[in-house]
Amino acid sequence: MSEDEQQIRNLIDRWAEAVHGGDMAGVLADHSDDIVMFDVPPPYEGARGIDEYRETWPPFFEWQSSGARFELVSLDVTAGEDVAFAHALLRCGTEAELADNPENRLRLTVGLRKEDGRWLIAHEHHSFPDTSV
Repeated sequence: MSEDEQQIRNLIDRWAEAVHGGDMAGVLADHSDDIVMFDVPPPYEGARGIDEYRETWPPFFEWQSSGARFELVSLDVTAGEDVAFAHALLRCGTEAELADNPENRLRLTVGLRKEDGRWLIAHEHHSFPDTSV
């Protein structure tokens, strides 16, 4: 694993821990000002910019405070000189949801770019499999 790939792994680990802990400053750290996030809930066109990204988190933190989990299960990183991507699977749900469907995973794709020698998340995409089909 390259040094850049390890840095990105550490960045995403810190981000996931911040999400699980409801730590807004930690969630926002290492994100570009022009981040675009496509998430499970609306807005359908995604959250564009750090301010809209920030606004998506309080409802999630409130739901998560009921005892839900947000844990990385797997993480793969590919890094070039100044762009990178990562994809991960996470256990995300309440104890009851995870008991009902223990194999369900939140899918995460992250696009990063290096600015002034520092990796920043420029894109996030979160999704769950559609189990209704």
